[in-house]
Amino acid sequence: MASRARVRAPELVGAGGWLNTGGKELKLADLRGKCVVLDFWTFCCINCLHVLDELRELEEKHRDTVVIVGVHSPKFVHEADHRAVVDAVARYEVHHPVLDDPELATWKQYAVRAWPTLVVIDPEGYIVAQHAGEGHAHAIAALVEELEAEHAAKGTLRRGDSPYVPPEPAAGDLRFPGKAVTLPGGGYLVADSGHHSLVELAADGETVLRRIGDGERGLLDGPAEQARFSEPQGLALLPPQAAAALDCDLVVADTVNHALRGVRLADGRVSTLAGTGSQWWQGSAVSGPAREVDLSSPWDVAWFADRVWIAMAGVHQLWTYDPATGTVEAAAGTTNEGLVDGPAAEAWFAQPSGLAVSPDGRTLWVADSETSALRRIDAADLTVHTAVGTGLFDFGHRDGAADQALLQHPLGVTALPDGSVAVSDTYNHALRRFDPATGEVSTLATDLREPSGAVLAGDDIVVVESARHRLTRLRLPEEAVRVAATAHRTRRASTEVAPGPFRIDVVFSAPAGQKLDERYGPATRLLVSATPPELLESGAGADSALSREVRLAADGPTEGVLHVSAMAASCDDDPAVEYPACHVHQQDWGVPVRLVPGAAARLPLVLAGLDDPGAAEPS
Repeated sequence: MASRARVRAPELVGAGGWLNTGGKELKLADLRGKCVVLDFWTFCCINCLHVLDELRELEEKHRDTVVIVGVHSPKFVHEADHRAVVDAVARYEVHHPVLDDPELATWKQYAVRAWPTLVVIDPEGYIVAQHAGEGHAHAIAALVEELEAEHAAKGTLRRGDSPYVPPEPAAGDLRFPGKAVTLPGGGYLVADSGHHSLVELAADGETVLRRIGDGERGLLDGPAEQARFSEPQGLALLPPQAAAALDCDLVVADTVNHALRGVRLADGRVSTLAGTGSQWWQGSAVSGPAREVDLSSPWDVAWFADRVWIAMAGVHQLWTYDPATGTVEAAAGTTNEGLVDGPAAEAWFAQPSGLAVSPDGRTLWVADSETSALRRIDAADLTVHTAVGTGLFDFGHRDGAADQALLQHPLGVTALPDGSVAVSDTYNHALRRFDPATGEVSTLATDLREPSGAVLAGDDIVVVESARHRLTRLRLPEEAVRVAATAHRTRRASTEVAPGPFRIDVVFSAPAGQKLDERYGPATRLLVSATPPELLESGAGADSALSREVRLAADGPTEGVLHVSAMAASCDDDPAVEYPACHVHQQDWGVPVRLVPGAAARLPLVLAGLDDPGAAEPS
């Protein structure tokens, strides 16, 4: 067995304490003899949610030798609230111990730079691998099997139960509902995300009339009582012609199934309209027959410009589904995460999560959650504009002129009859309003616990309070609520770097038994940019090498963010296998930096492996 570098793992420390342990405070010594996987995550991050799902199989298969520990490391202020972390652990069905680290103490000890990051600790308490981003479950599974064999032979492997203690389940008709629609005959249909089903409620918003889906996680078509969903979110009613063509009245963004589902309201029958059930990865098709193209965490849907538009949160894009041709295609966004306006194909989004169409049908409003922004697309020229929001790292609760106003991770948007827009400002627990006529942002209501969407009901608005597991009906106020302004930046400390020549190294080591897949061209890709762009004098753009010499401006801005996006493809290295299994590893980093003469002239970012500063080129 090949030797591997080993670094003693720092202790696990978090001011918020432990969840899913029955009240016990865990130490690394308690986990000695186990293979430990630390999952540094935050619940706003779609990539983190993907990794939670990737790890479920590993967790089940190696339950007597592997302990996964979630280290919750917040980006937004709301995510540092312990109650919100408790809700997120329940919402996303996290079945392992979680350390709540609101001050990023453990994050800093492990020199983590990105969400999500996975760190593997061997049974003797040494770090043996680190992986950033998605697509690493297969590599960790292979490493775990090596560690099991090695430490069983040494006598240092300890089998037995996990320290996980499940919390008491909470009863209720709804569990972390996502979004809702008003039904033509009255009442509401709600995406009951935590129960993996849809629920029809009477006009009072409380009385359950029927449930569509059997409540178990899965991807299964058929009658209402047998169908299965996996954390459905967005819903959209279809116009009559499209409904007749598809034999369904409603489209569902079935988020964790990476699919669009159709529902026939007359009897609740469910069908699959788009997606394969597998997650889209870089290099996958971006258009084609709807049932043959992978999707990635569709979060909301809306009928706009004769198509179903899809907020494809998992790849920071908007896609469309055309019922007439049965095809899907990417319509806006590049898969790069950020806030860039312009022609749809060139714009950048960051986890778009809510969609709404203006009453005149000319504008598609987008809640772009990770940039805390309200965006819009005009039907006339499909150009993307930003109404509120400045980027990935600025957020808060501030009313007033739109160019100064701040939101915090909004998940929903609702078009109002007067042409203004209501924003479900999720992490501010508020309902906000943007008026395009005046360019002003105001607050309509507060004390709404994680609102994720809203629908109109006459002169009222019905808000989905996701973390209160209910719908709340409000009268649309004539006057705004006054709220003390707050402004925040992402909580990570800036990295001091030297102006002038600077090297960015993305560390990638192909997992054991694999090699880089270069059969059809370069197996790696690196994209570098900066906010503000003037931070980089040279070196921006895309190339295949995972190391890049850039030049940071000596006479320009002294602070900013380096945006680095990396991808590597590896395949099983066995000549006897005609069609080896291949895997894509990818991650986006946004690294806050401060230019200081004499500071570090190299930035290592670990995609997979451990950093070796002397290495000339990752391999």
